[in-house]
Amino acid sequence: MRVGSKSFFLASLLLPSWMRGPAIALYSFCRKADDDVDEGNVEGAKLRLQLLEKRLADAYDGNPNDNQVDRAFSAVVRAFEIPKSLLDAMLEGFRWDLDKVKYESYSDVIAYSARVAASVGGMMTILMGGKCGVTFARAFDLGAAMQLTNIARDVGEDARNGRVYLPSEWLREEGIDPKDLLREPRHSPGLARVIERLLQVRADMLYQRADHGISMLPLSCRVAIRAARLIYSEIGTKLKKNSFDSISRRTVVSKKKKILLAIRACAELVRPPRDICSEPVLPECEFLLKDILPLLKESNLTGGDVAC
Repeated sequence: MRVGSKSFFLASLLLPSWMRGPAIALYSFCRKADDDVDEGNVEGAKLRLQLLEKRLADAYDGNPNDNQVDRAFSAVVRAFEIPKSLLDAMLEGFRWDLDKVKYESYSDVIAYSARVAASVGGMMTILMGGKCGVTFARAFDLGAAMQLTNIARDVGEDARNGRVYLPSEWLREEGIDPKDLLREPRHSPGLARVIERLLQVRADMLYQRADHGISMLPLSCRVAIRAARLIYSEIGTKLKKNSFDSISRRTVVSKKKKILLAIRACAELVRPPRDICSEPVLPECEFLLKDILPLLKESNLTGGDVAC
């Protein structure tokens, strides 16, 4: 975690001791899985993805591979009864990467984010003892918002790797052909407007919705998740200062700024908002609830009803 995500590592230090170990075990498996699939050529990555699917099945059967990551992961998913479907969704997102799936609309981008990020938000909420449908809906919002931030930050890097995650229809509205972006990634006012739209119209709205869910978590967990939220949304603030240029540079948040944001999270103690956001779960994330519903002991949680 220290190497793979300095932001999440800092936030994890604010978790209570009973939560930190399981969270790191879960993160380690997901991070290692992502790295394994991203390395090397596509055919090799597809083979590693098949092996990863078997590793996942073995971990859930209580027969994990004989390494520290898999053993810890297996113990956590079995102890906390994390539905395997959430991990299956994440692996499906990895498969979309390898297949270079095209994202025509914003909804398509959120469908991808649901798999690679909102699914992790659901897993973390289970670890923290979430028992309310609203909390899970807002956890999916936070995961999706963080993934949108990743997409905005990595436009140039992704294009150089043959991938475009920005909505193609948004690009064409600005006179940008997605194929041209792949062929020759370069910053432009039109591309800046697409990135701004993704961050300040969509991601910011999801971050604000997620704040309501954070306030519903156990008090001992709120500061860490709030810190992660503030650190990640700060990437968008930095991008704005850089004219939304994510082609010629990679936007990073300094260690000093991360510490200041963590202190801010501690000072705020994530006071509950006046009104709870009961917006329905994102339609693209509804499928993630299928195996979470029995954990909530609710029978009426749908896209139109996430009331506790």
